Amino acid sequence: MAGTEIAVQNVPLAGNAVSSGSSFHAALKILPAAQREAMFEIYGFCRAVDDIADGDGPRAARLAGLDAWRADLAACYAGAPPSALRGLATQIQRFGLIQDDFLAVIDGMAMDVLADIRAPDAATLDLYCDRVASAVGRLAVRVFGMERDSGIALAHHLGRALQLTNILRDIDEDAGLGRVYLPAEALANAGVPIGTPHAIVGHPAIGQTCLEVARQAQAHYVEAFAIMAGCPRRVVRSPRIMGEVYHVVLRRLLARGWASPRARVRVPRARLLWILLRHGFV
Repeated sequence: MAGTEIAVQNVPLAGNAVSSGSSFHAALKILPAAQREAMFEIYGFCRAVDDIADGDGPRAARLAGLDAWRADLAACYAGAPPSALRGLATQIQRFGLIQDDFLAVIDGMAMDVLADIRAPDAATLDLYCDRVASAVGRLAVRVFGMERDSGIALAHHLGRALQLTNILRDIDEDAGLGRVYLPAEALANAGVPIGTPHAIVGHPAIGQTCLEVARQAQAHYVEAFAIMAGCPRRVVRSPRIMGEVYHVVLRRLLARGWASPRARVRVPRARLLWILLRHGFV
């Protein structure tokens, strides 16, 4: 998967939004203990279902693994969680986490299992981003204590911004897995034919496609930062850190371009430290 970003690198808030490495963990470590514990339970869920989706087993076995998670979640909400999920069940009750958001994440993982995603249409890509990234965000904003409407709006925009950034960062890695998340419309606009994954990402005009997706990501960042500017600082410290870090990734991708060979883009340690110092304290 190109990454769910709570997103999170392979993070985000679901890498994947879910495995953002240092930026993800740094953004969560500043939280009060109860919120931090809840977020790491959500992270553990996302990591587990992502590992199933990206596993090497037969598709039927991976789908069965995801179905088992659906059943375990149902048990959590019925008040009879499996022993391994008692911690998650506690956080579900404590923060009023919504079952449909967990199920949406699983549905997003299932999209990767049912078939390798290759040049989806824009609507399918947006659905995928909603499931693997924004749904994780909807869980997170309840933990952060955001007001409902602004929280849902932030999850929508920041989740998509992070996920599209992951897609742009990971095009070669995803092609190696047989996947291309770049939308068919953007490829067509650039004159890139739909062929094998490596042929698509190796096309001379792939940079034009990526610029179009980058503009979409930037528009979501603008909306997300505007929402956070209207919220109490203490409530949006973690999403602000993640948004700032991934926005740096997007800007560095734009500066590097997408001509082959593509060097891996990383956030300099000093820049990450500055973001943490700027937003990590109220």
